[in-house]
Amino acid sequence: MIVSDMIHIERQISLTSHMKKALSFLRRQDLRSLADGKVEIEEDRIFAIVQRYETIAIHVPKFEYHRKYIDIQYIVSGEEIIGWTQAERMTIVEQYNVDKDICFGEAPAGKWTPVLLQAGQLAVLWPEDSHAPKISPGVPAPVMKIVMKVKA
Repeated sequence: MIVSDMIHIERQISLTSHMKKALSFLRRQDLRSLADGKVEIEEDRIFAIVQRYETIAIHVPKFEYHRKYIDIQYIVSGEEIIGWTQAERMTIVEQYNVDKDICFGEAPAGKWTPVLLQAGQLAVLWPEDSHAPKISPGVPAPVMKIVMKVKA
């Protein structure tokens, strides 16, 4: 996992053509006006999921990982904690779903790292990165986030 401000990310990841397109999308000036839902960018290779929700105060977060896609989780407004652990450390509670490209599980307390993401920051998560998004850093509050899906 890489966590960074948008202004520094290009120095920290491999800038494949797909990554360049994903980051270009996140630099659009109209992000706040996008409707929630899926935005196709390049067929099944790159797409965005626009989300608005309230963070959750939770003690046992639900972790997930993906095999087909790299996630770029970008906070447009608000802030949240995203839990991180290696996928192999996760105790699986729902087997991998090939069609939805997702597996759910839990990680014991002390075996995962909380990462605070604020507006303008992003986390890049590879298939080996298990993550638990939407965790409140205090009182639950609104967040706008765009999750870019980039074919791994």
